[in-house]
Amino acid sequence: MAVSTVFLVILGVLQYVQLSTADTPANCTYEDIKGTWKFLIGPRGNDNTVDCSKPFTPVSTYDVILEFPDVAYDNQGQRGFWTLIYNQGFEVVINDKKFFAFSAYKNDSGKIIDYCEETFPGWVHDINEKNWACYNGVKQQATFTPKHHVPYTKPNQVFDSERKYKHNAKFIEAINVVQTSWVAGRYAGYEGMSLRDLHQRGGGRRSARAYPRPAPITKYQEEISGQLPDEFDWRDVNGVNYVSPVRNQQSCGSCYAFGSMAMLEARTRILTNNSRQPVFSTQDAVSCSEYAQACEGGFPYLIAGKYGEDFGVIEESCFPYTGKESPCKKTKCRRHYTTDYYYIGGYYGACNEPLMRMELVKNGPVAISFEVYSDFQSYKGGIYHHTGLQDHFNPWEITNHVVLVVGYGQDKASGEKFWTVKNSWGEKWGEKGYFRIRRGTDECSMESMAVAVTPVV
Repeated sequence: MAVSTVFLVILGVLQYVQLSTADTPANCTYEDIKGTWKFLIGPRGNDNTVDCSKPFTPVSTYDVILEFPDVAYDNQGQRGFWTLIYNQGFEVVINDKKFFAFSAYKNDSGKIIDYCEETFPGWVHDINEKNWACYNGVKQQATFTPKHHVPYTKPNQVFDSERKYKHNAKFIEAINVVQTSWVAGRYAGYEGMSLRDLHQRGGGRRSARAYPRPAPITKYQEEISGQLPDEFDWRDVNGVNYVSPVRNQQSCGSCYAFGSMAMLEARTRILTNNSRQPVFSTQDAVSCSEYAQACEGGFPYLIAGKYGEDFGVIEESCFPYTGKESPCKKTKCRRHYTTDYYYIGGYYGACNEPLMRMELVKNGPVAISFEVYSDFQSYKGGIYHHTGLQDHFNPWEITNHVVLVVGYGQDKASGEKFWTVKNSWGEKWGEKGYFRIRRGTDECSMESMAVAVTPVV
């Protein structure tokens, strides 16, 4: 098929789908994405300021085969790598080039129509960050049959986004009655907040059930992880703290930016033996990155990793946090770059508990996405697990929340294993801004999609 013909096919479908400022609700699986793709590439030779939101005419094509779960080949037999990014898009690294785009979809009055055989306009560049161009992807031999789904909502659950939160003493009492691992309590600061604001703080509404199961644990992983210490915490390694202070994202759905910057801050401290202790700008990621959706959500793979490598991050003093979708601020401040970003295990879906501990001890804290339920909002201390209870007085939808795992351990009295996690809801929440959560059971999908990134120092 000629370049112009294929491009017209893409335009014929994409006229029905539009990029959105909301967290992309696409729900595309490995089964949808694997196969043969044709990438239609616009004029090359640009830098990272190329605007791919504008129409472009493809001048070349590139065919690639994506095999499950992470191997890519081009039509000349060159081997590369690819990974899903949650259920939102995919990245391909092959022939000294990097391709990334979000999967296409249409929001039809709340009903999502997925066009997983296509992508929205994305970005391609050489691995040395030169020769940027825009591209579209279209899956070959695809039927172009759209899938329909609605954003995930629990059965019989009604969500009124503008309704104000009200303290529910019976709900908190019920949490404390049904289990003894953790303690729930009242947060006066929630009073008067809209349910929308609370959901945004929790990471935003989920598009669909997309967390993979942790990968099977191999004998080698068991042996290596068995040599690790029984407990470890980057806040106290021989009396030295390598973790930056807890911050507060407020009601903006910017947890992905806070989790990403917290990981880069901690790993920079580790690599420099605390001689450098930066606090990086979360607002820069919220306001400026096209790899995320501002206050509507995003992913650490794309922010700490890809955005950090392609554009760099700046320090907080250069673009202070506003807690809202402020315009992008053009600055001449120094940019700090990242490299070697990856899902732990190598690709989306390859993570598990031993691999997380190995990465944590060897290289530093890791960013994770997990499921937030209504009972988590009331966490005060202890080792959290979801009770199964719902606060029907304050209707709640499961959200995607990004946080930073800084350590692990085991309760001496109960024997219960836990992760130690840095949140971004301020120091007055939980255990001085932190929480502990069950380890080794994939509690709330904690062990399914952890991300690691290496700062350039």
